Amino acid sequence: MISGWKRRRKIWKSIPRKARKAERKTKAEIIPWNVSEVHTFVQGMSGDRLYAPLLLSLMGLRPAEVVALRWSDIDLTNDTLTVANTRTMMGNKTVVEKDTKSMAGKRILPLPIPVKDALKKFKALQAAEKMTLGTGYVDSGYMCVNAVGEVHTTRQLRTRAYKLMEESALRRVQLYDARASCFTYLANNGVPDHLWHDGRGTPTSRPPSVGM
Repeated sequence: MISGWKRRRKIWKSIPRKARKAERKTKAEIIPWNVSEVHTFVQGMSGDRLYAPLLLSLMGLRPAEVVALRWSDIDLTNDTLTVANTRTMMGNKTVVEKDTKSMAGKRILPLPIPVKDALKKFKALQAAEKMTLGTGYVDSGYMCVNAVGEVHTTRQLRTRAYKLMEESALRRVQLYDARASCFTYLANNGVPDHLWHDGRGTPTSRPPSVGM
């Protein structure tokens, strides 16, 4: 008896190669958010618990990098954060933490003021939750945690992001792909030129100003 997966694979292989390539291309061509959509999302998620982690995702950090960040990686005095690890999931069950895929993946990024402020509020919230729960709080040292200190997985972060997109009546996109429009959004809200870096830490020119 042929399994469902094998059946689907057999049907897929029966489709002409040219048609398969065209379908892959169509699926891949998801247009990232424009600046107006980023603005709508940022405003809509501003009161959410995961506001700070999602802002980092908008700036170009991958979900596996966001959930791997520890507070020790974030320097709120010198306004920088260090990306050195990732936390991925295998089979939607097992969490694996490891170094970034390459030396280029390890990087120090500047923190724009809006992102720094969001992180400070998130850190203060966690401190209050820890004080309330006492020994019941999981003091892991990670930044992206729930109300009892448990670290969020990449799946949980994405699920929350998609839920917020739905609530704001926005198209579903990967937040990582919206980084260029996010930088323009921040530029229009007063973030200085010298803080422009893409999510991989490579300096880029300032995006063109777009009226909000």
